[in-house]
Amino acid sequence: MKRIAGIILLGLLGCSDAELVSSWKNPDIVIFDASKVLVVGMTPNPEARQAFESRMMEKFEEQGVEAMRSIDLFDVNFTVSARTEAELDDVEQSLLDKDFDAILFTKILGSETRQTLAKKLSDIDRQNGRFKDDYLSHQNIYYEDDYYDQYTVYLVESSLYCICVGKERELIWRGVLEIPDPIESESTIEEYIDLVVSAMKEQELIFRDKNP
Repeated sequence: MKRIAGIILLGLLGCSDAELVSSWKNPDIVIFDASKVLVVGMTPNPEARQAFESRMMEKFEEQGVEAMRSIDLFDVNFTVSARTEAELDDVEQSLLDKDFDAILFTKILGSETRQTLAKKLSDIDRQNGRFKDDYLSHQNIYYEDDYYDQYTVYLVESSLYCICVGKERELIWRGVLEIPDPIESESTIEEYIDLVVSAMKEQELIFRDKNP
């Protein structure tokens, strides 16, 4: 499971395969800007965590927003065991003291197996209308186990929280992306981040066109 969790952040498939399946924005928020953001990638794989947080930090800085990786802020022992609510309250207060005003928190929700036909629709469309041809074309359903392809879909969630004074833990935006089987390719993490940035920009959350 640790390997899967690491690969998903190191190698998410391209934009043509990944899809934003759910997006929610706090109805009380019209525009949200931040001056300093903590980037948190929750995965037991330290290399994956570093790769994701580093590139996401760069995206914020390209927007003129100061950002910091959680690996540079949290103590080495912080993630090795469960933490209490009181300890997280202390973390949030520490972030306020350091002038952070937002957290972008990304994690894997889970995965599920799906099934698809091995035969393409284009092949089906070329068939004529006779029973025997239809039967002959599909009789391997009876005896071929791989007629239906199995594939795994991962759900990854990114959440933007405001940690402003008086609004600790307030959720600003949450997006859930559906991603097919991951591969070990560093370039694909860029495509996932681009989807998140695009979704946030559409909602005018940090990543938005600045007025001249």
